[in-house]
Amino acid sequence: MNLVAERFIELSVLQKHRRLTRSEKQDLNIALKHLEKLEWRKAKLKNLSLVASISNDVDWQHEICAKLEKLN
Repeated sequence: MNLVAERFIELSVLQKHRRLTRSEKQDLNIALKHLEKLEWRKAKLKNLSLVASISNDVDWQHEICAKLEKLN
């Protein structure tokens, strides 16, 4: 798990027990935006991988999978 995800989880748990400070709220929002962007990138690459698979473009599919690995 990456540091942004860990921080997001930490702040989400803290939020259940107390009010977050302004700085913590900002961190939570920044982490959420980052994670949303990351998940959209992964979804796009997974869809492209499917297209590469359907079109039997093995080289392209390997390229896409390598990009996916870097995101994980």
